[in-house]
Amino acid sequence: MKTLAYLLQLITLLLGTSLTCLGQIPFRQSTDIALTVNKISIDSLHNTIDKLVSFHTRHNLSSKSKSDFGIGAAANYIESRLYSIKKYHHNLSVERMTYKAGGKGSRLLREVELSNIIATIKGESSRTIVLLAHYDSRTEDNNDSLSFAPGADDNGSGVAALLEIARLLPKERLKCNVIIAFLSGEEHGLIGAEMLSRRAVEEKWNIVAVLNNDMIGNSTASETGEKNNSVVRVFSDNNEEIRQLARYIKETSERYVENLSVKLIYRNDRFGRGGDHTPFVKKGFNAVRVCEYYENYDRTHRPAEKGPLSNRGDVISGVDFEYLKKSCALNLATVYNLALAPLPPKNVVMHTSGLSNYTTITWDNPDSTSKNNMYNILIRDTDKSIWDKKIIVKGNSVKLPYSKDNFIFSCQSVVENGHESIPVEAVGKN
Repeated sequence: MKTLAYLLQLITLLLGTSLTCLGQIPFRQSTDIALTVNKISIDSLHNTIDKLVSFHTRHNLSSKSKSDFGIGAAANYIESRLYSIKKYHHNLSVERMTYKAGGKGSRLLREVELSNIIATIKGESSRTIVLLAHYDSRTEDNNDSLSFAPGADDNGSGVAALLEIARLLPKERLKCNVIIAFLSGEEHGLIGAEMLSRRAVEEKWNIVAVLNNDMIGNSTASETGEKNNSVVRVFSDNNEEIRQLARYIKETSERYVENLSVKLIYRNDRFGRGGDHTPFVKKGFNAVRVCEYYENYDRTHRPAEKGPLSNRGDVISGVDFEYLKKSCALNLATVYNLALAPLPPKNVVMHTSGLSNYTTITWDNPDSTSKNNMYNILIRDTDKSIWDKKIIVKGNSVKLPYSKDNFIFSCQSVVENGHESIPVEAVGKN
């Protein structure tokens, strides 16, 4: 059970305001989400990474035809795992999306055919949540397709988490589609993500959130030796809607995952590095990167040694599986909650005419057929990045004893069981 300190941080009751309009938000978890998060298996995560490492390398130029070596074997393994899940998940479909990449002027020496492996869980609407993890790996030499490149953390950790989420998401129809994409080409220029994001534009996917999971299992820093397996970073670009998604991830995951804190990094990604969310960001989608707090540069893309006692390179001994379980839970709780959430409110307005220490906020229902009349108003100081007050409201307007000059306001739809939409920031209007 989450601590009282978290409750006090999250929930504030407005004094002096009619309780017929406003009320304290009870802290409660969705039983279904909590039970599902608790089913995440460390053994399952470990077995997935162990299998991926066994393919020796998943370099984009490596073999496509061997059954136990190279990126082709890895793609076949991921695909077979998804088809196994499909046997008992009737809303799930599996697709292999192939494309050509490489050759003159590219980071790949020759042209090759690569594959993105995609699982789609069909929902009740066109709204779509996308989870990403790349499955290719590399060593120091960008074009060395033969040396041992285990990629246990980069990015076996992300692949393992997404396969576990595919296994655990409910068989019942969700309100949103959930696309779980295992991407190739990341280590040579985010190629698979670029291809998938182009397809999303061409096919007009109604994407509400993209979560890219890349390196989510290491808990020890190189050089300093510092260790932290209770903080996960979420990177978000300089865009208010993307940062609303990041805040949503933080609040939702900290509600469901014990001993986890989400550190919001208001940058698209780390310096000198890249991630598969970036092509989606550039095309206008709300996409973030989920990443471990500390990175070990002595392991990533470094020469590796085989053997059960090996600790050199990006080998499985460098993965903290308790930490990876938390990172997986962050994704599962967020996606599950968002996939059951109502549509967000429309036309959220902070009325700025007149001088007053009260602020009036109005909004419209998500659509003309919506029966939802419950909303949360979220409040934060202008110099803070996260919400520190949340108030439940019935109807389509509220007058708050908070000055519009001193605070930022947002509104989100909420249903009785507590599932919430991503907040919409109130826009000032006379």
